[in-house]
Amino acid sequence: MTPITEVEGRRVALSNLEKVIHPATGFTKGELLHYYATTADALLPHLHDRPLSFLRYPDGPDGQTFFAKNVPPGTPDWVTTAEVPRSEGPARMVLIQDLPSLMWAANLVTEFHTPQWLIDAPGEADRLVLDLDPGHPATIVECCEVALWLRERLAADGVEAYAKTSGSKGLHVLAALTERTPSREVTAYAKDLAVEAEHTLPHLVVHRMTRSLRPGKVFVDYSQNAARKTTATPYTLRAGTEPTASAPVTWEEVAGCTDPAELTFRAQDITPRLQTYGDLLAPLLAR
Repeated sequence: MTPITEVEGRRVALSNLEKVIHPATGFTKGELLHYYATTADALLPHLHDRPLSFLRYPDGPDGQTFFAKNVPPGTPDWVTTAEVPRSEGPARMVLIQDLPSLMWAANLVTEFHTPQWLIDAPGEADRLVLDLDPGHPATIVECCEVALWLRERLAADGVEAYAKTSGSKGLHVLAALTERTPSREVTAYAKDLAVEAEHTLPHLVVHRMTRSLRPGKVFVDYSQNAARKTTATPYTLRAGTEPTASAPVTWEEVAGCTDPAELTFRAQDITPRLQTYGDLLAPLLAR
């Protein structure tokens, strides 16, 4: 039988709690659900009013993974959904607005990915993101160097930047926009930043996705500002061999990073960090 748990008055089915999801550490689905329950206060505001894209990995990273934007079959009627415009026609997507919805979605074993806009104004961005992706043998250490340059460059335009790990190999630089801006304009601005970064740091940065250009350099991916694109939400766990999280970090940590291990955060690291720092990305929510 599938255990039913009551979460804030909603009945949520939680299944296969002993199933190992992250094989390198034996991290189970029950531990994954516990992680999301204990980080919900920080995570939920970053999900609120943003249509959710699911990257599901129900059998762990070595099993089938699939990306879905539409409302999954069997979604409870109390989970909020909304119609979202798409080039191929409108689609209905999930909004995670409360703890019961979060636990239902977490039970599907999903990475949480969200766009840079809110449901009341699709395609009108309220934040900017630059995804720094290192090409081997570069690591997050090189990403940190690029992130510090981007921080200064954004500050010159009066924009305050924040950082988080991707939870995979790289780093995300984020900024709140003072007013809603068409995603295409934000994308164009972000591309200008990426091109300027490559011009200034040619030994370190590439702004094009071309694989042959990327070894040993940091790809500054500006395209996630496009209205149709999504980025790993702060605090989401990632589909890797270990339960690594996309974790907000301080600029002091970025500046001091000399080893990738210093900016690798697992599920068990996040609650202590929240106790120490609170949500380092809270300023992005002060709309």
